[in-house]
Amino acid sequence: MPLQNRVTPEGHIIANPARGLMMGNRGGALHDAHRTLGRRRWVSRQWICCVLSFKNRQRQVMAPRRYTELFFLDEATALAAGHRPCFECRRGDSLRFSTIWAAAHGKSGRATAPEMDRILHPDRVDATGSKVTYVSSLAALPSGTFVRIAEQPHLLWSGLLHPWSFDGYGPPARADADEVEVLTPRSIVAVLEGGYVPGLHPSLGRDA
Repeated sequence: MPLQNRVTPEGHIIANPARGLMMGNRGGALHDAHRTLGRRRWVSRQWICCVLSFKNRQRQVMAPRRYTELFFLDEATALAAGHRPCFECRRGDSLRFSTIWAAAHGKSGRATAPEMDRILHPDRVDATGSKVTYVSSLAALPSGTFVRIAEQPHLLWSGLLHPWSFDGYGPPARADADEVEVLTPRSIVAVLEGGYVPGLHPSLGRDA
C-alpha cells in the first residue's frame, strides 16, 4: 500500500503509487511510528522542494523521528503547493529563485530563506490551515502557474492549460477563460513573472 506522501498542486498530501520527479518536506515529521500521518500538515514555515538523490545519501522514507519525505510530480507542482527550492541540494536553483524574489519585492541581492518563508506562509495557507487561492485574469498569469478549472488543477504553459494528475499532464486545451482561481501562491507567481522557469514533468513536452 502506498504511503500518504504525494502532494497535489492544492497542497493536499495523498496516498498514491506515483512518485514524481521531486522530493521535499515541511520542516519535520508529520508521521508516527507506523508511517501514518496525523492531523498536522506542516511543522514549520520551511517548506522546501528537493532533488530525489543528493550526494549518494541513503535513507528510509518516513523513518522514526525524521522529517516526512513528500513527493511531487515536478517543480511546478511543488511551487503551486507552496514549496520553494532547497538551498542545500538545489543550490543553483535556490540562488536564482531568491534573486528573482528579491527583485520582485524591490530589493537588490538575494532574499534569505527566513525572509521568503515569512511572506510565503500566509500566501499558501490561512489561519485554519486551508489553501489560500485568489482570482486573477488568466492573461495576467505567467507560464508555470497552476489554476483550478472545473474543480481540477491545470498548469498554464505557453498559452495552454494542461490538466494535472499524479502520473503527468493530459492533453492541453486553449486557455480562453477570462478569470481563474489561482493555486500557486502570489509571491511565487511574482517569481515566475520575473523569469524563473520551474522543472516540468516530461509528459508536458509531448504537447507543449
